[in-house]
Amino acid sequence: MEASKTILRIKDLDISFRTNAGVVHAIRGVNLDLQKGETVAIVGESGSGKSVTMKAAVGLLDSNATVNRGEILYTYEENGREVTVDLLKLTKKQLRTGYNGQRLAMVFQDPMTSLDPTMTIGKQIMEGMLLHKHMTKEQAKARAIELLQLVGITDAEKRFRHYPHQLSGGMRQRVVIAIALSADPDILICDEPTTALDVTIQAKILELIKDIQKKMDLSVIYITHDLGVVAKVADYVNVMYAGKIVEVGNVEEIFYDPRHPYTWGLLSAMPDLDTADDRLYSIPGSPPNLLHEPVGDAFAARNQFALVIDKKADPPLFKVSETHYAATWLLHPDAPAIEMPRELRERLERAQKEAAKYQ
Repeated sequence: MEASKTILRIKDLDISFRTNAGVVHAIRGVNLDLQKGETVAIVGESGSGKSVTMKAAVGLLDSNATVNRGEILYTYEENGREVTVDLLKLTKKQLRTGYNGQRLAMVFQDPMTSLDPTMTIGKQIMEGMLLHKHMTKEQAKARAIELLQLVGITDAEKRFRHYPHQLSGGMRQRVVIAIALSADPDILICDEPTTALDVTIQAKILELIKDIQKKMDLSVIYITHDLGVVAKVADYVNVMYAGKIVEVGNVEEIFYDPRHPYTWGLLSAMPDLDTADDRLYSIPGSPPNLLHEPVGDAFAARNQFALVIDKKADPPLFKVSETHYAATWLLHPDAPAIEMPRELRERLERAQKEAAKYQ
């Protein structure tokens, strides 16, 4: 892919948080690329650093956070020329007035904490348009009703006057998406957008975001721990563990040819109707406490395939293909030949055959 198509590039991002117990080294050298019009997913267990990474891009880090190093480069076109800006170098005010909403917008997992209970949803959708697009109230109202229709809310004019508590959970999440789209952003960041919803509504919201992405030529970043969501929406997947990207590849590579033992564990933990095992697999142990940064590979203590070197040195990203990289010493030329567990291999082969039926 041409570098010119890269709309967002995170380079060597490193973030710490000061706490009463000490300094937590939460993000430890993250690199991530987002191409124009594509969907990138960041997956991993809670606490792996997924949300913190993207909050840094929109200036929503807590006051006890320190960015130790790194760049978040956002590229856009203005007056026919390409402009690149490092979002980390901007003040919160510059981000709020020039970028948040109108260039990068974020959808959070709980719509009730995103919406103001004292304001009608119409006013909340209009707010960004009045501020960033300098529309008249009449123009903003007309556009807000259009957006409510776009996100699949029926009787939009009536809903425009409603308060958040008068809507269902699925409708509230649709309103939050409408607010995010109100200033025509280039990038939509979805932080667990379907976690609080039931499975039927979840599928509808994912389809909705995909449809809107095509209509508005959006680039989308999904933050999730749900690999089922990833399979439905992503072009590329970044697997994150203990503040680092440990595997990256396109969706087929991650789902059908994963190379990192942590990715094996995540895939094995997905429910599967055809598995012979009557117990759901879970990765043993728990993520490391980053107050005390681990020596070597952070996943080593939970990794049944760990080598001696895993306890001593952190593995680099080894190249599997042009688009596929994994940070595991198992890919070193001198490492013993260790294959993924047979049960997982059989499961992935079944899934691949099943997927082929629908192509």
